[in-house]
Amino acid sequence: MDANLSRPVPRASTGNLLLDGIANTTLFLLQAERRIDPWIRPAFDALFLDSLEHFFSWLNQMGREDQHLAIAEERIPPDEQAWCDAIIETFKKQAAGLWKPGGWGRGGNTKTHGIVRGEFIVHDGLAPNLRQGIFKEPRSFPAWVRFSGPGPYITPDIDDPGFMSISAKLMGVPGPKLMDDEKFTQDIFGVSPPTFVTQDAKSNAHLQEWSLKNAALFHFVNFSQPHIADFILQGLWLKTQSSPFEAPYFSQVPYLLGEGQAMMYSFWPKSNTRTPIPRLPLRPPDDYLRGAMISTLDARDVEFEIRVQLQTDSYRMPIENAGVYWSEKLSPRIPVATLRIPKQKFASKAQIEFEKKLSLNPWHCVPEHRPLGNISRVRRRIYYELSVLRHAMNDVPHYEPTGDETFEDGPPFGEP
Repeated sequence: MDANLSRPVPRASTGNLLLDGIANTTLFLLQAERRIDPWIRPAFDALFLDSLEHFFSWLNQMGREDQHLAIAEERIPPDEQAWCDAIIETFKKQAAGLWKPGGWGRGGNTKTHGIVRGEFIVHDGLAPNLRQGIFKEPRSFPAWVRFSGPGPYITPDIDDPGFMSISAKLMGVPGPKLMDDEKFTQDIFGVSPPTFVTQDAKSNAHLQEWSLKNAALFHFVNFSQPHIADFILQGLWLKTQSSPFEAPYFSQVPYLLGEGQAMMYSFWPKSNTRTPIPRLPLRPPDDYLRGAMISTLDARDVEFEIRVQLQTDSYRMPIENAGVYWSEKLSPRIPVATLRIPKQKFASKAQIEFEKKLSLNPWHCVPEHRPLGNISRVRRRIYYELSVLRHAMNDVPHYEPTGDETFEDGPPFGEP
């Protein structure tokens, strides 16, 4: 089955009827809440989001030793590669159960809402400490920008967990790169929750074990290794989305901003427009988020402001714990660039198929923006090995884009 065609979430298969029943019932209730979420979420966010975000992020800090690290300093745990091995093997097992050759999907951020042309424009007049790497001078880079839904399942949009992702592949980026499979690209990523789904690679290996059983709930809620604060931090940002163009996106993990500086970055939509979600509280079209993108880019350009947030406190803004929210009270987010997506047609099958040729990896980057922390260190191998597997299973070679690609007009994806 093709990795962009929606189908229901698989039923839980834990081997325990009680656990299966709890997981399936919880999923049913979540999907029911999604039908009324747009009427209750704005008030909830206005009243509680900020305070709850800080409180549960603080809980994730409790009991953690202050190692008195320097700014941008990493501390590598001894079992990191074993956790990486476990994650890769679990992803491969799960993929083998979900996909067939020719329609092999990505391990995460699997469903493509759309891949569009963009331009990454670095602002003039940045402070000297910000003028590092791709921000060194005011200029623009052509970009391919992929908007995607969660994974590993491909579900109708109303039934997904409620977050979205963005990945932008900047092209024409000069200088050496940390991976040698691409020469002129810089990949940047964002997800709509500001904290990562797990605090570290060890807990991510545990999450993937339960995800393989289609019961990720029990990674968070269990008696031996509970992750309740992570569960709530993610839940605060999971919602019924209106359009991929209408949410902020966060890097979730830190990166270098030149030697001795660490940053997180984020994408902020410049427009406050909210696209109505069709048919709620009944069932919207399976791919209504792609429909929102199409209608928007038929009418106008879209812009995101890129902001960076510098690490100023190595304990309260940790490198190795991705479950802690970096508070703007400690370090404000500073605008450094604009991601502009011009009006365009993008919904042809040929353009959707083009994204299958691309390999996206945070280590496609210049050394000045090296990914930091254990989540990012294991991502290098995970993303690379899963990308190689996906391209092999689909018999589609890896391709480094230039921005000069063109596509013949054709029927929208999903139509004959």
